[in-house]
Amino acid sequence: MQITNPIYDLVFKYLLKDNKKIAILFITSIIVLVIPFIGLKAQDWPQIYGPDRNHTSSQKGLLRSWPEEGPEVLWSVNVGRGFGGPVVKSGRVYLLDRDDETGDIMRCFDLQDGKELWKYAQNAPGELPYPGSRSVPVVDDRHVYACGPNGDLYCFDVEKHQLVWRKNIWTDHGGKRLPNWGISQCPVIYGDMLIVSSHAPEAGVIAYNKLTGDIEWKTPNLGNETYVSPKVMKIHGEDHIVMVNSSTNTFIYKDLEVTPGKVTGLDPRTGKIIWQYADWKCVISIPCPVDAGNNRLLIAGGYDLGVTMLQINKKADGTFETTALFTTEDFGDQTKPPFFHNGYFYAMYRTNQKREGMVCLNSEGQIMWKTGRNPDFDRGSMILADGLLLATDGLNSLYLLEPDPTEFKMISKATYFSGGQNWAPIALADGKLLIRDQEKMLCLKVVK
Repeated sequence: MQITNPIYDLVFKYLLKDNKKIAILFITSIIVLVIPFIGLKAQDWPQIYGPDRNHTSSQKGLLRSWPEEGPEVLWSVNVGRGFGGPVVKSGRVYLLDRDDETGDIMRCFDLQDGKELWKYAQNAPGELPYPGSRSVPVVDDRHVYACGPNGDLYCFDVEKHQLVWRKNIWTDHGGKRLPNWGISQCPVIYGDMLIVSSHAPEAGVIAYNKLTGDIEWKTPNLGNETYVSPKVMKIHGEDHIVMVNSSTNTFIYKDLEVTPGKVTGLDPRTGKIIWQYADWKCVISIPCPVDAGNNRLLIAGGYDLGVTMLQINKKADGTFETTALFTTEDFGDQTKPPFFHNGYFYAMYRTNQKREGMVCLNSEGQIMWKTGRNPDFDRGSMILADGLLLATDGLNSLYLLEPDPTEFKMISKATYFSGGQNWAPIALADGKLLIRDQEKMLCLKVVK
């Protein structure tokens, strides 16, 4: 059977007439017409903080102003308590939800209308302080992976809607009593491996075969408990896995010997320790490191420290060394990594002691501005798209901002929640923004 295309037919008609100039002009016109539309559909949002784990989307055509009620709500679904955010792949939304009496529930929704396509519940009961979910899945073409607060690591087949394998990154490696706020790992895919941090007595970072769940490699315990997920970063052109461990948690464990935290660089192929910085003084580390360019990393914590800028140098013999460029307690983020854009960092610096709001820091450690409580920001989430910043305030509102180091620039604001604690990372795909609080997840139309 012959398949025809009217555009091809016209092109070949001109070519057969030896009118190549007209054919070239025709093809050029088609390209000019089509190219502007190629970028309109943003890439998927397959893991926490986006495709590159850096709060950035390629989405274009964002609404530059909002009606008073904010962008249109396309759909809404009820969710359990928690702080785990969604991911998006090929028009499907994946969320690790939780019922503390039952356990972890992988849920899949249609991005267009919010219809629940499938769900799979796993027996993993138990309640922790700030109950509910607290991690974000990662998804590829075949599987979605997620880690529950008890340390249960799951692999689900996205087509068969079935569990492929299940491990426990805590109890499988000598863990007894869970850390105070449980396990908050957001897995990262590296080649054929799925990488998480156990911080159990017998393991630090673990690489599982993503198809079978077999262990490819694991490190010894790397230090004190942590709520940080591993991150793959480019250091001197090489892939390093960077992991952050807290200093001793003196808030909870009053009688323990106080030891500093560590920032560790690992070979992602083998788990071998390449470099280590051993003077990190944050008692409860949650945010992953931020790539600050030029082989520099910004390490953030919301408890009693702030941030430290590390320089990673490669010596002539091929080994690495670390240098702390600056430390400041005037900038930090309790739950999310700061956002880095055009040489400046933006973060929501709300801790148990401080209410600094949104804060801007330059690369030398100087504060450019802070909002304080006007407006207030409390453990929210941010995404840069089309030159603008979409930001939840962690309370009940969504903001449209222009990132600017000279001043806080708000374009629009809309309120969607009433109960607060919309602390979950947000997601953006195909012009749709996904945000949630403790009761529901909303899908908003944020493009023209």
